[in-house]
Amino acid sequence: MGSGLNIPHYDSHQVELVWGLEPSEGMRRNVAGAPFEVRWLDLPGEEIPLENDSVDSVVLTYTLCTIPDWHRALEQIRRVLKPGGQLLFCEHGTAPDEAVRKWQDRVNPLWRKVAGGCNLNRDIPELIEHAGFAIQRMETGYLPKVPRFAGFNFWGAAVPR
Repeated sequence: MGSGLNIPHYDSHQVELVWGLEPSEGMRRNVAGAPFEVRWLDLPGEEIPLENDSVDSVVLTYTLCTIPDWHRALEQIRRVLKPGGQLLFCEHGTAPDEAVRKWQDRVNPLWRKVAGGCNLNRDIPELIEHAGFAIQRMETGYLPKVPRFAGFNFWGAAVPR
């Protein structure tokens, strides 16, 4: 869930409840004015304490770069999604340009230490597909005003296979 900066982008006419999976108390600051109920889950992403087939959509925003056991987390997401549910993602990761990828690989060990476990060089589409999802749509590109080694992004939607 992070700091809740996505909340203004949710359609309050279609959203009644958001389960916010965010272990860090300090990141929970921007939800007080949410036009829907937010219930917090304190566990890491690898342990989602919800019933099977109980969630309409899951939103991942700059999450897969830091979750230690990304595969287990994505399996948990697949488990809780209702049939017809979708995974919406906005993530940064490995760049398509070889020169940028080389820098990502060089910088990643230090970056991980200073950026809270963030990995610059994870292949986000591969992770999502490896965990049993089919990507339905995806856009990619470098974010403006962000160093290229940290700024390649993936935006899209996936469904369980």
